[in-house]
Amino acid sequence: MAGIELESHQVVLRPLVTEKGVHQSEKYNAYAFEVNRMANKEDVRKAVEELWGVRVVAVRTQNRRGKPRRSRLNQGQTSDWKKAIVQLHEDDRINFF
Repeated sequence: MAGIELESHQVVLRPLVTEKGVHQSEKYNAYAFEVNRMANKEDVRKAVEELWGVRVVAVRTQNRRGKPRRSRLNQGQTSDWKKAIVQLHEDDRINFF
């Protein structure tokens, strides 16, 4: 990033709690988050370690394209967003509930 420095709470926008995400967290100790589109893997690693006090082993990111949506005659599209899958050390856990 050229001159923009993001705070930890600006990098991680929200956890993604889905069936697939819950399965990944139980089996692989990996958690999914919606993250800022300007954040890179190192930013995500630092933010998760700081916010939850855990040790991050690996970070994988995906740029997700928005889906087309329609309401009667109006057509539009949802916004593009970025997803990060964060794998934690085997001794660490995050509880969202």
